[in-house]
Amino acid sequence: MRVALKTYAALLLGPGALVGLWSNPAHADWRDDIGTFRIGIVAEPGAGNAVPGLAVLTDAYTKALGMKVEFVVARNYAALIEAQADSRIEYAIYSATAYATASQRCLCIEPLVAPVDSDGAIGIRSVLLTRDGKLPDLAAMDRHRMAMAPSDSVGGSLLPLAALAAEGRKIAEDAPFLARADSAAAAETMLVDGKADGLFGWVTAAADGPREPSGTQARLEAAGLSVTALRVVWTSGLLRYGPHAVRSDLDPEAKRRLAVFLTNLKSTTPDIYALLESGHSGGFARVAPKDYEMAAAIVRFVSDREPQQ
Repeated sequence: MRVALKTYAALLLGPGALVGLWSNPAHADWRDDIGTFRIGIVAEPGAGNAVPGLAVLTDAYTKALGMKVEFVVARNYAALIEAQADSRIEYAIYSATAYATASQRCLCIEPLVAPVDSDGAIGIRSVLLTRDGKLPDLAAMDRHRMAMAPSDSVGGSLLPLAALAAEGRKIAEDAPFLARADSAAAAETMLVDGKADGLFGWVTAAADGPREPSGTQARLEAAGLSVTALRVVWTSGLLRYGPHAVRSDLDPEAKRRLAVFLTNLKSTTPDIYALLESGHSGGFARVAPKDYEMAAAIVRFVSDREPQQ
């Protein structure tokens, strides 16, 4: 809107009008327009409004942007999404599915960076595992007993069901061949004990291709299943780690400053990086909306299964 008003003024006042508007020292730049740059974050469960190192983080962002910064601690992701959609915060730190929900909510939010693991992993993929060749392929799934984690498990339930639905293989959650376990560990035990022919689990994934066994696959091997006995029958698309996201209408210079600050944070001030991101120790990398297509698929899947009012 501000750009539109400046353009309108130029049409009224003549070719030199924009030069005058931009060069006038009294005219507000993007910092003045914002006033206080507000960053939304959800505290760890049970921590209330306490966020470790908040004063240090506030100072770091203040120096990066050259303006006053304030952290806003939301009670949950739903409150964080509403705050950013309503322009009460400019920047938010999301899980992957929370970002996808926020993007669906207002189409006014874009991801800026996301964390990376020290070994290069950038997210997870769901996998369908079998042992000793008991499940020949994905097409034979409904003729075998498949172990699956509880319905609220992202990697072991939501991701595989959403990914399969996106591939045109929609599976009812109460399908007779699905054996729901009380936990992800219990589902793994079903495969180890021979009570299931297949298991939906997850593995970490890197941008540059195959990796060493991780996640469910690594735990199965630790439980005694040999590498040669296990086989991956199917792999889902990538669920990228959750991003730091900004409002799309944020000034490009602010986005640039934030991206430079965050992508260099691990190498320049690792102690501050550890305060900001404790779960993934490899630094931040730039991301784009397309990196969260699988997260959006999960959000659609969950929405479709909820009873209509």
